[in-house]
Amino acid sequence: MKKRRIALGCDHRGFDAKKRIIAMLEQAGCTIRDFGADSTKSCDYPDAALAAGQAVQTGDCELGLLFCGTGIGMSIAANKVKGIRAAVCHDELTAEMSRRHNNANILCLPADLVGEALMERIVEVWLQTEYEGGRHDRRLEKIIEFEKRQCAE
Repeated sequence: MKKRRIALGCDHRGFDAKKRIIAMLEQAGCTIRDFGADSTKSCDYPDAALAAGQAVQTGDCELGLLFCGTGIGMSIAANKVKGIRAAVCHDELTAEMSRRHNNANILCLPADLVGEALMERIVEVWLQTEYEGGRHDRRLEKIIEFEKRQCAE
């Protein structure tokens, strides 16, 4: 696995999964910025999602990983940050395609829906897959242009 600077965040439902993935990433030599949560005590997912999203947006981190029960809440919140393309992935194929075709820069993981081994494989595939470019560039450009217009209003 390529060494990267990775932003991580979770809510209470994703805390245990985040801890397991941190150990895997540190073993691979990645640099981690952890935006919480720090326990299984109930908390609000937007806090971690927005902070991690901003770390990716500014370039402080190359990519981000977010964990909650379904991955959906984290995805919705992170995608509010300009320039973020957060994708919920449930298997290796969706992880690969989110990077290869959509250049996703944040992976949202459903801690309640996938087991430990599958989650590790999803993360590994996602981090190893590079953006394909080519025909996908014009599609991403449309999203970027729309985002620029929305933020200008």
